[in-house]
Amino acid sequence: MAKPSNCRYGAAMTGASLTLYNSFTRSLEPFAPIDLARGTRVYSCGPTVYSDPHLGNLRAYVFTDTLSRTLRWKGYPLTHVINITDVGHLTSDADAGEDKMEKAAKARGQSAWDISRHYADVFRRNLADLNIAMPDHMPLATDYVPAMIEFARGIEQHCYALDSGLYFDSTTVPDYGKLSGGQDDAGEGRIESVVGKRHPQDFAIWRNTPPGETRQMEWDSPWGRGAPGWHLECSVMSAQLLGLPFDIHTGGIDHREIHHVNEIAQNQAHCNCADSGARIWMHNNFLVDRGGKMSKSKGGIATLDALVAKGVHPLAYRLMCLSAHYRSELEFSGDNLLAALVRLRRLVLAAEKFRTAEGKGKTDASSYLERLDAAVSEDLNTPRALPVLEELLADKQLAREARLATLEQFDAVLGLNLAALTRADLRVRPADAQVTDAEIEARLAQRKEARAAKDFARSDAIRDELLGAGVEVMDGDPLGWDWKVEI
Repeated sequence: MAKPSNCRYGAAMTGASLTLYNSFTRSLEPFAPIDLARGTRVYSCGPTVYSDPHLGNLRAYVFTDTLSRTLRWKGYPLTHVINITDVGHLTSDADAGEDKMEKAAKARGQSAWDISRHYADVFRRNLADLNIAMPDHMPLATDYVPAMIEFARGIEQHCYALDSGLYFDSTTVPDYGKLSGGQDDAGEGRIESVVGKRHPQDFAIWRNTPPGETRQMEWDSPWGRGAPGWHLECSVMSAQLLGLPFDIHTGGIDHREIHHVNEIAQNQAHCNCADSGARIWMHNNFLVDRGGKMSKSKGGIATLDALVAKGVHPLAYRLMCLSAHYRSELEFSGDNLLAALVRLRRLVLAAEKFRTAEGKGKTDASSYLERLDAAVSEDLNTPRALPVLEELLADKQLAREARLATLEQFDAVLGLNLAALTRADLRVRPADAQVTDAEIEARLAQRKEARAAKDFARSDAIRDELLGAGVEVMDGDPLGWDWKVEI
């Protein structure tokens, strides 16, 4: 999917000052690029491609897409990187356990390289389905292993070697753990013991392959044959593609406690300074599953593909994410998802009418754009922006040309594609549906004829037939949606 173009609403309007929450300082800060000549540079931690992306993981990319769209819309030239972790990530965030890629390869009887290629493709497809703009760079960790080795050699004075690999001494950099708020006993307990480590917080820069074992992904290094530590790749790829320091680093809130703390320590060692590598660190909160709706063991909806298989358009999940602030927990439930789907249907129906109606001739829509700008400039406050969109779609006074241009501006920021989306597009047939959309529509037409003829027995029989095929008829739905599927 192409990146959205710069759609800034006009140079004559200065716009609101963009403020973003910096996890490093725990405060809202006005944003300005470090280097105007180089533009805004953003690095986002990407997925470890050993399985299908989880819905909770995908929330991070709706958030970072909102950030990148906002920056471009407000006129900031942007270079955005999302990496692909195809080596080095263990089954925990610590220094013990199996490599996720190697474990998945063994379980599926495939090569680690085939596993990574497959799930990287799934991730890219999920991004497209969610209308997330592709970043400028999506590097693979395995392509940067030689650069990682050189980076590690440059910070060797901060490290020590053990039989199991090369480890970073966390006491050699200033304020280790500042991003997470400091290391406490609970934080230390997450890091499993490795024989010979000097301090619990020390972490692997390079992990040697254990004697007698062979990994599918391993390389020669000055410290032995093995693979890089997970934290190393982000320091190297961000430095190579964006330069240090860069403007913004994003990731899930779980990265704030260990992964990003260790990345900062590596950056400080690399520059021999207190610089964290990025000026602003931003983290989205968790997607919370209190009802077990996402549990794979219970047959739940854990992935975007599973959501679509239930008959839900992927943009309903995007809208669900936009309905909560990125720094707030977002509860995943059938009710919340259905509410997002209904809201999306309302928006699409309103947008269809909005696009075709002539309006009363008013051409000034600047108040809507000012309010959109004020909302997203306030630390990407999309819950505040959505009601403005709904007000816009209800405005019957705007001339057609003005309304279309304004709707495209909202699409540029929120990514809901309302300038093009139709009611028919939202008809996603469930994977296990026993009838096609055409068959459903035909049976509904027959039912309508039966009801008009007061043949209620036939009408009820058609309704029961459809229900048996997994389609619930929605009599009296104020949106005019004729049928739905159960989530």
